[in-house]
Amino acid sequence: MSRVTLSRYLIEQTRSQNTPADLRFLIEVVARACKEISHAVSKGALGGVLGSMGTENVQGEVQKKLDVISNDILLEANEWGGHLAGMASEEMDNAYQIPGKYPKGAYLLVFDPLDGSSNIDVNVSVGTIFSVLRCPSEYLSQNESLNEQAFQQPGTKQVAAGYAIYGPQTMLILTLGNGVMGFTLDRELGSFVLTHDNISVPTSTAEFAINMSNQRHWEAPVKRYVDELLAGKEGPLGKNYNMRWIASMVADVHRILTRGGLFMYPRDDREPGKAGKLRLMYEANPMSFIIEQAGGAATDGVQRILDIQPTSLHQRVPVFLGSKEEVERVTGYHKA
Repeated sequence: MSRVTLSRYLIEQTRSQNTPADLRFLIEVVARACKEISHAVSKGALGGVLGSMGTENVQGEVQKKLDVISNDILLEANEWGGHLAGMASEEMDNAYQIPGKYPKGAYLLVFDPLDGSSNIDVNVSVGTIFSVLRCPSEYLSQNESLNEQAFQQPGTKQVAAGYAIYGPQTMLILTLGNGVMGFTLDRELGSFVLTHDNISVPTSTAEFAINMSNQRHWEAPVKRYVDELLAGKEGPLGKNYNMRWIASMVADVHRILTRGGLFMYPRDDREPGKAGKLRLMYEANPMSFIIEQAGGAATDGVQRILDIQPTSLHQRVPVFLGSKEEVERVTGYHKA
C-alpha cells in the first residue's frame, strides 16, 4: 500500500472537501518552511544557532537566535507565492506587508515561529505554530496597506491551523476544519507522510500540565482545582492524577493529542495588567482549533477561546485546553 504524503492528502482534500487550491499551496509552503526550521534546529551547536540574540521581541522576551532564524524562514518562504495578503508573527511588532513586487492572495498567515524557545539550548522539543485566516475583502487591493485590524478575527474564522514539533521525530499536525491529521517527516523521502489519521483526544484524563512554581500567584478557582487534583483518590475527584510540564506549549499539547490530558496556563497576579501569558492569535487560537477538532475543549476559564474577539495583534489570554471533562470542570469553578 502506497503511503499518503502531505501533498497527496491536500490534493484529495481539494477534490473531496472543496479545499481551495491556493490554500493547499499555502499549507505546502508552510510545511516546506517547517522542514527548513527542523534542519536548523537539529544542527544545534554544530550550526552555531544556539544562544541569545541579545534583543527582545514586542512582548519583552529575550529572542533566541533560532527565534529570529525561524521567523525569517517563514517570511521568506511565504511572501512571494501570491497566496497571502499579509503575515503576523509573535516576533514582530506589526503586521508584515507583502512586498509590492509580489501579488497578493486571499489569506492571512499568523505564526509563532519557534514556540518553547527557552528549551532550545537544553535540547528539549520545540515547535512552530501557525493559523490561516481569510483576508477581509477591503484589504485585498494591491495598493491597500494592511493593518492589524485585518487580523483581529475570532478563532472561529480560522480556515486552517497546525503546528510542527521538532522532537525525536519531526511531525506536522494539521486541521482544515474536518478533523486532525498527523504527518511524520520522512527525511529520506523528504516529505511529510500521514501517520496519524483522525486524531482524537480522550474525553476524560488523569494527567495535567501546569507550572506549579506559580501556584502562590493563581486565582482562587485554579488553586481549588489543582488542590483537588493533588488530593488524588482520597480527594473529591476520586482518582489519582499525574502532572507533566515541559514548558513548551507545542510539546505539552502534542502529548495531550497523543494520550489525553489537560494543559493550563492561567492568569496570575504577578502582572495584574496582563490577562494571561499566552498569545491569543499565535498560540491559543490555533491550538484551540486543533484541540476542538480532535474532540477536546478550550476555554479562557470563562468562555470558549475561539469565540473571543481579538482587540490587538499581541493580545494575551489564560488557557485551559485538552480533555473535555476536565476543561469543563475547571471552567465551572471559574463561573461558580
